[in-house]
Amino acid sequence: MSQTAADPAYQRYTSFDIDRPAPGVLRITLNRPEKLNTLDARGHDEIGRIWRDADEDESVRAILLCAAGKSFSAGADFDLVDEMIDTHEARVRVWREAKDLVYNIINCSKPIVSAIQGAAVGAGLVAALLADIPVAARSARIVDGHTRLGVAAGDHAAIIWPLLCGMAKAKYHLMLCEPMSGEEAERHGLVALAVDDEALQEKALSLAVRLADGAPSAMRWTKYALNNWLRQAGPMFDASLALEMLGFGGPEVREGLASFRERRTPDFGQKSL
Repeated sequence: MSQTAADPAYQRYTSFDIDRPAPGVLRITLNRPEKLNTLDARGHDEIGRIWRDADEDESVRAILLCAAGKSFSAGADFDLVDEMIDTHEARVRVWREAKDLVYNIINCSKPIVSAIQGAAVGAGLVAALLADIPVAARSARIVDGHTRLGVAAGDHAAIIWPLLCGMAKAKYHLMLCEPMSGEEAERHGLVALAVDDEALQEKALSLAVRLADGAPSAMRWTKYALNNWLRQAGPMFDASLALEMLGFGGPEVREGLASFRERRTPDFGQKSL
């Protein structure tokens, strides 16, 4: 995995590649294509922390988030989910990391572009949709899989889906885990643009370059003001994340995870708690 030797602030990050494809642009690339860019325990921690370092880096004027391979990210790997099911300590740690991921992106003063291809789920999807300009390949498959796993739609859903695509569509996609193509996501307002698959990386980079070439203060202050819409939804996000973590201590997530591993439909039973 290649790191930029001139960037000592980023050398501690091992879960993704970091480079500078254009002046002022920091590119973060999820790079576990053989595992569909799932995030293990370290990756989940790092994807929440890197935004603070990029924010403090005076040489960075814009950030591009992308992924290697056919999928953007298939979410957390099963080992991390197992750990959360088994220990209170893991749930507390991941709660803190998930909270930091959302708020660190919202509070990062540098404009962020994301390039979404293939499957986009979990913490990777959080970062992609919270980007200031999310760009999706038309064939991308965006899905919030929380309720299918057996936990509440926590990490980012409550803070941004109703704002972007409306409450009715948010409930439809979040409660049913109904997938959305990149083309549908643009139509519903979940992403800024949908482009042909082969044009995705070039288009996303060109937008990051335009942001980097713009007036820095004007860009950052515009972002800060607009993100107050998200900050005022903070209590809703906090509640959803807490309820998600509560679910990891219950029985439904065990059945949900087993069904994923066994490639079958989950049977959550008929009892309503």
